[in-house]
Formats: sequence, structure tokens, C-alpha cells
Amino acid sequence: MFDLRPVGYVIGLLVTILGATMMLPMIADLAEGRGEWHVFFQSGLLTVLIGGGIALSCMNGVGQGLTIQQTFLLASGVWVALPLFGAIPFILGETELRFVDAFFEAMSGMTTTGSTVITGLENLPKGILLWRAILQWLGGIGIIVVAMVFLPELRVGGMQIFQSEAFDTMGKILPRATAIAGQISTIYIGLTVACMLAYLGLGMSFFDALSHALTTCSTGGFANYDNSFANFSGPAEYVASVFMILAALPFVRYVQLLHGDAKPLFRDSQIWTFLAIIGVLVLVTTLVLTSIFPHHWEQAFREALFNITSIISGTGYASVDYMTWGSFLIMLFFFIGLIGGCAGSTACSVKIFRYQILFSSIAVQIRRIRQPHGIFTPRFQGRAVGADVLSSVISFFMFFVVSLGMFAWALSLTGLDMTTSITGAATALANIGPGLGDKIGPAGNFAGLNDPAKWILAAAMFVGRLELMVVYTVLTLRFWRA
Repeated sequence: MFDLRPVGYVIGLLVTILGATMMLPMIADLAEGRGEWHVFFQSGLLTVLIGGGIALSCMNGVGQGLTIQQTFLLASGVWVALPLFGAIPFILGETELRFVDAFFEAMSGMTTTGSTVITGLENLPKGILLWRAILQWLGGIGIIVVAMVFLPELRVGGMQIFQSEAFDTMGKILPRATAIAGQISTIYIGLTVACMLAYLGLGMSFFDALSHALTTCSTGGFANYDNSFANFSGPAEYVASVFMILAALPFVRYVQLLHGDAKPLFRDSQIWTFLAIIGVLVLVTTLVLTSIFPHHWEQAFREALFNITSIISGTGYASVDYMTWGSFLIMLFFFIGLIGGCAGSTACSVKIFRYQILFSSIAVQIRRIRQPHGIFTPRFQGRAVGADVLSSVISFFMFFVVSLGMFAWALSLTGLDMTTSITGAATALANIGPGLGDKIGPAGNFAGLNDPAKWILAAAMFVGRLELMVVYTVLTLRFWRA
């Protein structure tokens, strides 16, 4: 059995930090004067005491390095521990959620999925609304650090191709993770503040601007209203679209830009491919909307840009009920959610670089069939793709499809209809937010689902956020024997 103390120490520290952040919604409740501040005081005190106790008890086992097993366990353990403690305010607060609902909401927040089981958001204390936004903001920065530090080392889903860009961390993950998190935090905070100021400039209240900036830049999608972003139709949709796109780009490029090197940002094929896909999808959707519905071209363009950007980035905001846009666009929205943003961003789903490597491999295979004696190699960003990377990417696609089928099948066993089962599994595994249909569509809510379905969806969010293979590796018997 390997030493769990380094893992416990880091998780304990992160839980303690999570407890400390509960003071922010406590202050919001104090300012509002609804008498709910004690919820976050009690939750924060309990979380800090438990997290601090775990960290102190494991401190004597901390070294400079982590083994592969410890790294796998840490990456997955954090995304279980934080939602568990993040659920406490939902249980003690005015929402008075049952544990399954509170854990679902917290897991949806930390994984930046954006699915919710809470209704009547407009009437909730500001502390609860702010806490939902904070969970997503913390989850956003957390997944960037995981993608830049841990996943390349663990060789998950082809992420090792970014190993040189994500810095050399093998044998010194903890100190390097701290250094990288510091640089990312500067950029992430700057992006969030800029987004908030833009929202304020368009007439949002300070609280709405702050909350929605937190959930926009984390591509999370929690809103303060049951109708999501529909309250802010107009120029705010353009602002949100810009910042969702910025948050879905590789943050390593922002780090390089901060150090004075702008060339990688403009030469990254991921970025150009991502922007091109959005452009084509927006154009097609705008044309369909103006030809079928009595939309003014500007309204059609704005609604297409906002909702497509929201889904492809995994944010999950909705400014309209696009279930009324016809079967062609409904199916289009289902498939674009499975594309995702760039690697090393807050965005979720499959990611652009994996499709680029897959299509490059397919093109090479076709050329080999035409020219059997030729030597062809798949390439990404001008570099040859090694066999280990290609194998990892193909394995990811295979596991993604299999996982989607398994979660959809499990949901159908709980009594859900086919549309809800398939799109529910897809939106949870890809961490998108809304599904399709009347129950969990953009105008719906996950509150009406049965408890087993909520547990299954929470598990799918967890698996999908950690790129599948991290969780599946930890669940194998060989992992614990190694």
C-alpha cells in the first residue's frame, strides 16, 4: 500500500481553502440582512476544522515529489472531497436540499457543468447564489491547473503532447503546481474582473455582474435566474460570448503572452480551428433562423452566437429556449456540445486537439491505402504525433463513446425516456449543463429527476471532468496493487 499522506495533506489544504472562501457569501448575506449569514459561518468553520485537521495529520508525510499512484489519487480525490464539503451550505441554508440534491449541485458547480436542481433562484439569499458562482470559479481554475500539471504527466487522453508547454513537473509536482497556479490565478482574476466591469458597463447590478462574471470565465453557466441568461438579452450576450471564447482558449498561451511572447497565441492551430468552427456554426444557425422564423438578422446572429458559444465551450447558459428552433438545430446543438474548447482551458468535453489528431490520423491512413509504400505520420501543430499520443487519443474516444452508452443505459434503467437518458448522459459526461427535451432542456431543470438518476449524473460529471482515464485507472484493482 502506497503512502496516502501527501494526498491527504493537499486535499486537506484545499478543503481548508474552500472553507475560508465561505466567508465571502457570509459577507454577502450579512449585507443583504436576511439573517442567513450563520449558514456560511457554520459551514465554513466546520470545513476549515476538518480540512485543517486532515492537513495537519498528514503533514509529516509530505515530500517534494508524488508517485504516479499518488498523483492519480490526488487528481480524483480532490473532485470528490470539495463537492462533499461544498454541499454543506445547500443543506443548511434556505434551499434545505437533501444530500443527493446538495451533492449534485456542488458537483455540478465544481466540475463547471452548470446543471441545477434548484428552482426559484430569484428568491434565494445572495449568499447561496454567490456560493454557486464561487464553486464554479474555483472549479474552473482547478481544472486548468490539473490540465497543465497533472494530465500531461499521467499521459491521459493524449495530453502528454503538451508536456513541454505545461512545464516539466515530474518528481516535483507540488511545488511546480503551486507556481503554475500562481501565474494562472493572475490571468484568471484579470479576465474575471474585466468581464465584471463589462457587465457593469451594460447596466447589470454589481451582484449580478460579479456572479455572472465568475460563471462566465469558468465556463460554468450557473445564473441567478431560472431563465438563465434571458434576463440580459442584448449587448450582454455579445460580452458573454467574447469572454466564454477567451476562457475556452489555452491558458498556457496567456502565460506565454504575460512573459512577452505573443507568437504562440496566434500560431496555435487549436485556437484557429475553434474560432473557425464557431464561425461556421453561427453562420449556419443564423441563416436557418432568419429563413424559418421571423427573426431580425441581428437578433438571429446574436442568439446564434451566444447559444452556440455557450454550448461548445460547455458554459451552458441559455438566452432562449432553442428547443423551439426545429429538429435540425436541436440535433446540431447536441453534437456541438461534444466538441468542446481547447486543451488547458476551463472548457470541457472532448477538446479540439483530439479531433485534430484523429482527423490527421484518418488522413494519413487514407494516404497509406493509396500509397502502400509511402511513409506518412500524423502531425499536430507542425510536429509528428508519436504512437503513444495517438494511442491515448484513440483510447479516449473509445472510452468516451462507451462511457456515454453506459451512463445513458444506466439512466434509462431509472425510468427516464430515451431523449432524457441520452442527452442527460452526454451533458453530464461532457460537462455542458442543459440537455434536450422538456425535462432537462434549456427551459427545464434537473430537480424532477429521481435520486438514482441524480447520482448517476453526478458520477458522469466527475468522470468527464477528469478526462475519464484518471477515474477509471483509480478504479482498477491493479492500481491498488501496484
